[in-house]
Amino acid sequence: MGFLQGKRALIVGLASNRSIAWGIARAMSEQGAELAFTYQNEKLASRVVDMAGQLGSSLTLPCDVSSDGEIDQLFSSLGEQWDGLDILVHSVAFAPREQLVGSYLDAVTREGFQIAHDVSAYSFAALGKGARPMMQGRNGAMLTLSYLGAVRALPNYNVMGPAKASLEANVRYMAQSVGPEGIRVNGLSAGPIKTLAAAGISGFRGMLEQHADAAPLRRNVTIDEVGNVAAFLCSDLASGITGEITYVDAGFNTIALG
Repeated sequence: MGFLQGKRALIVGLASNRSIAWGIARAMSEQGAELAFTYQNEKLASRVVDMAGQLGSSLTLPCDVSSDGEIDQLFSSLGEQWDGLDILVHSVAFAPREQLVGSYLDAVTREGFQIAHDVSAYSFAALGKGARPMMQGRNGAMLTLSYLGAVRALPNYNVMGPAKASLEANVRYMAQSVGPEGIRVNGLSAGPIKTLAAAGISGFRGMLEQHADAAPLRRNVTIDEVGNVAAFLCSDLASGITGEITYVDAGFNTIALG
């Protein structure tokens, strides 16, 4: 019996079998969780339905996290299928491509800044508000995905850095807000992984190589390694952990010089 047996988890942001969300979904499924997924639009619907089916789930629902109406509809529809929710996984980040090239001040615009923060940071709070009623009395767990760029300046990461910093602050304030209800909120900061989202960052291949050369483990991490930590953080085994950002990056965040 897995340590998530009897738990129900909603995973928001699955779009590819190379994504961290897929690693999390597989790990949670292996530990016995019942899964539901969202897809952003009809273009992604069939892909998400197929991946969900591989993990024994037929519950896939539309949700563009930039729309409060779609978030409300997501939890209304989910409530028709499930009488409660134990786990919310937020795996969503976006900035316009032109924001992720060159010098920060040369690239950043008011619109790009607003989009990055809305989709990448505020959406976690919006989803948390929607999930909260379904988590009452269930010792629920909310989890989001961050990156080292939240606390360090990295080439070409640009506006996503401030957006991830906002997301990490979200974790702390959300944890304080829902803690009295027995709901935990945590963030997971993964090392660089070759995903579709990362492909939009200029020079990402070089970042992967430098990370592997410098990290104490002398390698990059996998989506399965990140998924295993996510499953743990959302389980009762981590019942005393909330408001934290946990690094899964082969130790890279602990060093000053490679």
